[in-house]
Amino acid sequence: MKDPREVVIQPVLTEKALRLKESQNQYMFKVAPNANKIEIKRAVEKRFSVKVTDVRTLNVKPKPRQRFTRGGRVTGFTSRWKKAVVTLAEGEKLDFLENL
Repeated sequence: MKDPREVVIQPVLTEKALRLKESQNQYMFKVAPNANKIEIKRAVEKRFSVKVTDVRTLNVKPKPRQRFTRGGRVTGFTSRWKKAVVTLAEGEKLDFLENL
């Protein structure tokens, strides 16, 4: 069994993630790219001591970026990563400032 800290890397704290947390009791995490939904569910339940009812995952594609330097234009891509949206059971709650 994998260590929960290897599966769930960090919470995603964006405006959309905070809106989901308030309205639908869903939390967004950056997870390991090779983790599946069952591993993510077990890792969140073990790490935060909550009951998870649903897990949705998606792979975030890299976006092209460029910047201008003295040596000329430098082009590249952002990193690719995997995102998980976790729905908690009714009455369950996570407080990132206390649990991390």
